[in-house]
Amino acid sequence: MYEGVVQELIDELGRLPGVGPKSAQRIAFYLLQTEDDQAQKLAQVLMEVKERVRFCEVCGNVTEETQCNICRDSRRNRTAICVVEESKDVQAIERTREFRGLYHVLGGAISPIEGIGPDQLRIKELMARLGNPEIQEVIIATDPNLEGEATATYLTRMLSPLGIKISRLASGLPVGGDLEYADEVTLGRAFEGRRTVN
Repeated sequence: MYEGVVQELIDELGRLPGVGPKSAQRIAFYLLQTEDDQAQKLAQVLMEVKERVRFCEVCGNVTEETQCNICRDSRRNRTAICVVEESKDVQAIERTREFRGLYHVLGGAISPIEGIGPDQLRIKELMARLGNPEIQEVIIATDPNLEGEATATYLTRMLSPLGIKISRLASGLPVGGDLEYADEVTLGRAFEGRRTVN
C-alpha cells in the first residue's frame, strides 16, 4: 500500500476493465516516470474524450457528431443491420471488410449476475429502427459466451414475429487451432456450422 495520491492513482487505474492490481501499479509508476508534457497530453486527451465523444443517435456507436460516419455513409447497404454488444465490436467487424451494412450497438449484453436486463440495453431503439420496411436482415453478432448467447436468444424471440430474416454469426474452431484443445461448446458449434465442400 502506497501513500496518498500514488495509491489513489493505482486504485483508479485498477478500476479500468482488464487492469488488475499489478498492471495498475505498473502503469502508475510508468506515469510517474514520464515527462510532464506526456502526462499533460494524456490528461488533456482524457478530458477531450469525455467532452467531445458521444453515442450516435441512430446506432449507438461512438462518434464526435450526432451520427457516426457509418450511419452517415450513403454507400452502406441499408437493408441489413448487424447487432453488436459494444462499439469495439463494430471496429472488429469493419476490419474484415466483409460487411457493408449498418450496425446497432446494444451497449452490453444480458447478464442477470451483473443486474443487466433487456431494459438496460438499446433494444427498444433497435425495435424502432426495424419499423423501417427497407430492413430485410438482422445479423446478431453478440459474443459467443453465456451473456452473448442469452442476448442472442432474447433478440431472436423479440424479432421473429417481425418477419425479418434473422441470422447469427457462425462460431467454431479458430484457424490454426488444434481439435484436442477445443472445448465441447466450441467443437459442438463447429459441427453445427459445418458446410458442404463438394
